[in-house]
Amino acid sequence: MKTAVAPLAHEVAPSALDDVVAQLNDVFIEKGTPMFMRTVLALFSGGFATFALLYCVQPMMPMLSHEYGINAAQSSLILSVSTGMLAIGLLVTGPISDAIGRKPVMVSALFSAAVFTMLSAWMPTWEGVLITRALVGLSLSGLAAVAMTYLSEEIHPQHIGLAMGLYIGGNAIGGMSGRLITGVLIDFVSWHTAMLVIGGLALVLALVFVKILPESRNFRAQTMNPRSLLNGFTIHFRDAGLPWLFLEAFLLMGSFVTLFNYIGYRLLAEPYNMNQAVVGLLSVVYLSGIYSSAQIGALADKLGRRKVLWAVIVLMLVGITLTMFEPIALVIIGMLLFTFGFFGAHSVASSWIGRRATKAKGQASSLYLFCYYAGSSVAGTAGGFFWHYAGWNGIGAFIGALLILALWVALHLAKLPALPGNTKNA
Repeated sequence: MKTAVAPLAHEVAPSALDDVVAQLNDVFIEKGTPMFMRTVLALFSGGFATFALLYCVQPMMPMLSHEYGINAAQSSLILSVSTGMLAIGLLVTGPISDAIGRKPVMVSALFSAAVFTMLSAWMPTWEGVLITRALVGLSLSGLAAVAMTYLSEEIHPQHIGLAMGLYIGGNAIGGMSGRLITGVLIDFVSWHTAMLVIGGLALVLALVFVKILPESRNFRAQTMNPRSLLNGFTIHFRDAGLPWLFLEAFLLMGSFVTLFNYIGYRLLAEPYNMNQAVVGLLSVVYLSGIYSSAQIGALADKLGRRKVLWAVIVLMLVGITLTMFEPIALVIIGMLLFTFGFFGAHSVASSWIGRRATKAKGQASSLYLFCYYAGSSVAGTAGGFFWHYAGWNGIGAFIGALLILALWVALHLAKLPALPGNTKNA
């Protein structure tokens, strides 16, 4: 007969041991550490590639209108189909990343988007170009949906605003570089060659991304089934702030893309008569967004998001107003202020999502970005009709209306009660 032996005092039950291991693994990446630098550099590279691949086609729109015999609204589809498919893909890739992990989804997204971009250069018809551009957008949804979630899980909460700002700074540089490279190149080579160049650059960035991004340490896999997905969406739409942040994303991105979709048409025509290379060079206004995304994000960490968001939207309104005047200096200053305000506002709003969403964070990020890119597709193409019927005055009125509504949403968010234990930021 065996005698039962009582467990020693220092022995730990299996369930308790699992809890201890989980707590040890829940280690946040602190600002100033090598891992912080690797993380923000990798996400900066990913954001750069995403925006470069998406927006490299904007300077080509007037050329495409001429080559294919289509109007401005039809030409804008080369961007709108990408952002539209990206928005749809976000509803799937975010939950997939909740199930299989963040890094694998982001890596696959970057490589496939680069390949489809190069394929679009070889398409013989307009319909073929649109199909490959749609596949680019669908691919990029894997990075766009997951990057914010990865940062909110891995970076210390006190530094999320800064890290998100640096990631969005990569977006700004990517958007600028994509526009700048193709805008200048198409004055000397075909748009097909320009697309090959952008696709090759994205492949290099994908290799950098996969090599230096740290593996997730705080990721916890969730089962992916219809009921859990529905529950996640229900939780977010019951929150007092998240649906308003989703609407804010639609309005901000819709206004931003509309300006850059049609400013080229204005500057190529009377009284400016600029050539394509000069219009492409004006993409340097994105540099103001690089600065604002990090600085405004850090300011929001310090002062609180509710105090900062509405102010940068006002700055966007000032910027679009200045573009309504004819002197080119005022137009450029207006573009600078508008871009500064947009990237600052996006940095604040996107980091706010990670603070308010306590469960199913991947789905929350997906919903925010779904609305963000849906705004790009819907408003970006709708702006073409305002341009057709009322020129830049119509564009200015359309963007102004979007921003006034965005300002109202920001002021509403500022009045919401903070979450328990977070009096400033959420």
